[in-house]
Amino acid sequence: MATLCKNCSHALVFDPQSQLLVCSYCGSSFTAEEVESEAKDYRQDLKAESMSEVYGEKDEKYMDCYVYSCSECGGEIIVNGTEASTACVYCGNPNVVFNRIARQRCPEYILPFSITKEQAIKLVHDKIGKGIFVPKRIKNFSPDCVRGIYIPYWIVNAEYADALVIRGTTGWGKASQTYHYGRAGSMKLKDFPIDASRVLSDNSSSKLEPYHLSHMKPFDEDYLAGFYSNVSDVTYSDVRCAVYKRAQELFKEDALNNIRARKLKITDSCPSPSFRLDNDMIYAMLPVWFITFDHKKKHNTILVNGDTGKVVGGIPFNKKLFFALLFSLGIIVTAAAYFVISYTWAFAPSSPFFLAIGVVALFSTGIGKIVKVMKNIKLTQDKGMFNFTKKRQG
Repeated sequence: MATLCKNCSHALVFDPQSQLLVCSYCGSSFTAEEVESEAKDYRQDLKAESMSEVYGEKDEKYMDCYVYSCSECGGEIIVNGTEASTACVYCGNPNVVFNRIARQRCPEYILPFSITKEQAIKLVHDKIGKGIFVPKRIKNFSPDCVRGIYIPYWIVNAEYADALVIRGTTGWGKASQTYHYGRAGSMKLKDFPIDASRVLSDNSSSKLEPYHLSHMKPFDEDYLAGFYSNVSDVTYSDVRCAVYKRAQELFKEDALNNIRARKLKITDSCPSPSFRLDNDMIYAMLPVWFITFDHKKKHNTILVNGDTGKVVGGIPFNKKLFFALLFSLGIIVTAAAYFVISYTWAFAPSSPFFLAIGVVALFSTGIGKIVKVMKNIKLTQDKGMFNFTKKRQG
């Protein structure tokens, strides 16, 4: 099941930095195309045995997994229903479940990792190190688990049309006016990635974009060596619904950005029933690093785009410090504005009232940002994502 070195017969691992398959035992390196096809044909014939067949356990309360034998040490490798590549828990060597890929539809393309494990960890440290409100303990975190996982994606083309009615406010105070705006049109999505794994949240996967899809290569299982991977576990209907939802969100976002007004709100939407999703979808595997660490007995999983290095995830922060600084800043800014206006206006508003309005306005802005951050933290601390990463052997 492992891709073996033709010089010493030890397992090869794909190196993102050199883009070659490397043998840690003898130092040899090969391109994916140079690996002998005979070895692949041999491993293609390796079959999995059901756990109930191996151990004679047929109790329905136990989930039935699949058992493979490691080609390096002979140890048993247990995988679930969607894993296509893993690592041996005993010797650590990479193993690709060839017949799993053959039995399911084989991916057409793969985007190899170009970000190494060390680079991914450094990118996370660099990002959170800039946070003023990030606790020092998190800034100096040591990852508990780092997994490079290929996530299955469908690359699609689609057309979407909609008509919106949007309410907005212009002007301030007594001069403010409320208007209704109409926005209608259509949009085309070309080479649009939709993640095909039920475990990874669509909110998380969409934040990982963009990928350099032009760098994709024809699928070769040797690129999986040393990494974990899943196969698609969604239906065509699931993909269609996900594309429709993403297209609708993008259309509304563009429409709102096209209007110069405050307090914008979509009051009516009339999407066209002629939504079209092309049938010539491309099945591909895209790279993601999953980096987990614990903070205050909670598991946090940060994602790093294995192609671009983009870091995705919400980091726990010091709420007391944030609100204290926000309140202090609100008083300072509002007081300064009040004194400026007092010397320029003939009739300045009363000081307590003006200060209260300013502080409340600044707090409202801060609360809005807090809500957004908390949503990202919720995704980072999602138990399903943590279990998805932690349960990988290695």
